[in-house]
Amino acid sequence: MDAGPKLSRPGAGRLDRVWRVAPGILGAALAVLALGPALGWGLVLRYDLVFVPDPPLLTDRGGFPRAVPSDLVVALLSRVLPVELVQKGLLAGIFVLAATGAAALVPPERRVARLVAAACYAWNLYLAQRLMLGQWALLLGVAGLPWAVRAVGPRWTRLVPALLPAAIGGFQAMLVSALTLLPIAVARRRAPVVAGVLIVFSLPWAVPALGSGAVTDPAGVDAFAARADGPFGALGSLLSLGGIWSADAGLPGQESWWLATARLLMVAAGVFGYVRLRSDPDRPAWWGGLAVAAAAGFGLAALGAFQAGREALKWLIALWPGFGPLRDGQVYLAPLVLLVAVGLAAALRSGAPALVGVVAPVLVLPTLAFGAFGRLAAVTYPPDWPAVQRIVNADPSPGALLSLPWGAHRAFPWNGGRIVLDPATKIFERRVVWDDTLYVGQPDGGRLPVRGEDPLNRRVGELLAARDYARLPVRYVLVAGSQNGFLLEPAGFKTIFRGKDLHLLRR
Repeated sequence: MDAGPKLSRPGAGRLDRVWRVAPGILGAALAVLALGPALGWGLVLRYDLVFVPDPPLLTDRGGFPRAVPSDLVVALLSRVLPVELVQKGLLAGIFVLAATGAAALVPPERRVARLVAAACYAWNLYLAQRLMLGQWALLLGVAGLPWAVRAVGPRWTRLVPALLPAAIGGFQAMLVSALTLLPIAVARRRAPVVAGVLIVFSLPWAVPALGSGAVTDPAGVDAFAARADGPFGALGSLLSLGGIWSADAGLPGQESWWLATARLLMVAAGVFGYVRLRSDPDRPAWWGGLAVAAAAGFGLAALGAFQAGREALKWLIALWPGFGPLRDGQVYLAPLVLLVAVGLAAALRSGAPALVGVVAPVLVLPTLAFGAFGRLAAVTYPPDWPAVQRIVNADPSPGALLSLPWGAHRAFPWNGGRIVLDPATKIFERRVVWDDTLYVGQPDGGRLPVRGEDPLNRRVGELLAARDYARLPVRYVLVAGSQNGFLLEPAGFKTIFRGKDLHLLRR
């Protein structure tokens, strides 16, 4: 047994308290190790990880409400703390919440095994790849998933606080939570209550989504299909908890055969340990439900690895755009990640094997450390951005703002050339028109386009292509001059701000 000293011994109470907080300490240590330079003063800007100075409480981006209510939560927190601290707290909180939640699913007397689960769930390829895409809101919900699993039971009130991280995360986080919790709830005859809580927490994004008029491009199925990011093909990548669709989400050296093999072996050990729990007299009530969720999630992810599966998804999306979230099947690996973490703790319960299990996740994925070897770093917005923000937000006249160059992402020199979603979509209080077409990086270096969802953005794109500037339904045009030097000043628009990085025109 790896239990600690008896309570009657001197210092036993203090030692017990240390063991209780040990998963949180481990999660914080992993956060520091993983984020590295990202913890410096400033903001980390990478793909969907877009935080802006003085974020408005309510933004109007159009299209599908992907950042609802996460952007509002960030804005509210930024009224109390500097946005730089808000971002760092959320990023570090993902690691701590994941570690403590996974540990809470392991019996408290298995002290070292709890740390095994904590390390595995807070440091894995799934988390790393989603972090490289900047999907912090999704990861916040995934981090809270074990707490939600633990809360499914007779007292439904425990589920409400447990699901708050997913509710903040928004649609993807809630869909992953639903996939995980509903099988557990069915097995425990709590399905109506759990489904009710899930529906209520989904209303902030579901209601605006139904009225957004957003459309879904079936071609996105090919772009978001699981892909091989190691030597064992797409299925082998998924089994190692990777296989994400974007070639830009990879870590340095993750494709090496020995690291990929080590990750597969660790997952196999976790699955073996979880299956062995079936004969344990103290098997948790959620055991079977989590197994069903993990199998279903892997099945959804694997659909994209086969042509027949992709065609079936395209047919469903063409039938109803609401099936669009199924395109990114790899996101539903989250319950499998949790299963592996709990199973690894069951397989390595005590002694030297358990100690190895605590460090094994870092050893098989070493390049997540130090901000993924510099892929994450904190920077400061140039003064042009807050200056333009003040001008636009102070204008009481209605009208949208058009952000140029026409493209969803930027690679600013002041951000080290790292690709980031256009910050203009989040920094202004008024409607921002932008090119929401997504270009997904492919292993061969090419880019696969996925047509944007917002009809207004599509209309403006057509007007720009036709150089019909007079009919642009906007009041402002913002040009990031550092991108390509393109400056637009057609009839009817005049320059009101010209800086080193930004050029602002008003009708």
